[in-house]
Amino acid sequence: MIRPEKLGDAIAEHLEKLILEGVLKPGEKLAPERDLALKLDVSRPSLREALEKLQSKGLIETTKAGTVVAQFLAPLSRPLAELFADKPRVTADYFEYRRIIEGQAAALAATRATDVDRAALKECCERIEKAHEIEDPSQEAAADADLHQLVYESAHNVVLLHVMRVFSELLRNDVLYNRHQLYRRFGVRDQLLKQHLAIAKEILRGDPKAAEKAASDHIHFTFQTIEDIRRDEERVEVSLRRVSRSDLLADS
Repeated sequence: MIRPEKLGDAIAEHLEKLILEGVLKPGEKLAPERDLALKLDVSRPSLREALEKLQSKGLIETTKAGTVVAQFLAPLSRPLAELFADKPRVTADYFEYRRIIEGQAAALAATRATDVDRAALKECCERIEKAHEIEDPSQEAAADADLHQLVYESAHNVVLLHVMRVFSELLRNDVLYNRHQLYRRFGVRDQLLKQHLAIAKEILRGDPKAAEKAASDHIHFTFQTIEDIRRDEERVEVSLRRVSRSDLLADS
């Protein structure tokens, strides 16, 4: 006997799809139950049943403040943050990984981006340019991270989207390298601006090969700059140790 799908199950499936597609993001607060039921055109008991199902799956959390999309990637990102922090080997391997993935993501975005995706990319580029003009490294670094996230979204690959979202969180917390330090290095901001605009330009033009090259070149440049910063810091540390060497020696 064929039984119709329960409304609660259908609502849960719909909301789960939105989480999978990245429409609803970890940490985002859902509308109050009454408003959400009206927007979905369903009864509050059916919505409540759906939310309970999603909570049992660990996809949402209900607190006194309301219902939020769970930080379901945290069990992965938190141990990685501890494991990866302050290790030059990890930074090198991360950029090697990013160079492969970023290029492919940009190529996919160039062929799959929708009009909505392209509009979001254009708006993000405008934010990057504005932050660059007012010389605000913090805003520029934040818009930089947003642009890369939009590239992943425009690639329309949900596995890629969620995996890279983990790394994006690590980057925002400066686990792999200090992004603000990168933006403060002389001449780097201008180069990064050109590179980010080039990536967006090739995606908007729909040229997958050019988009892949622009993204790969950008990651290579970023890694080389981070390595230069690390080597400069090491030299300073050696110099300081030489200056303070007398503390380790007996008085003559």
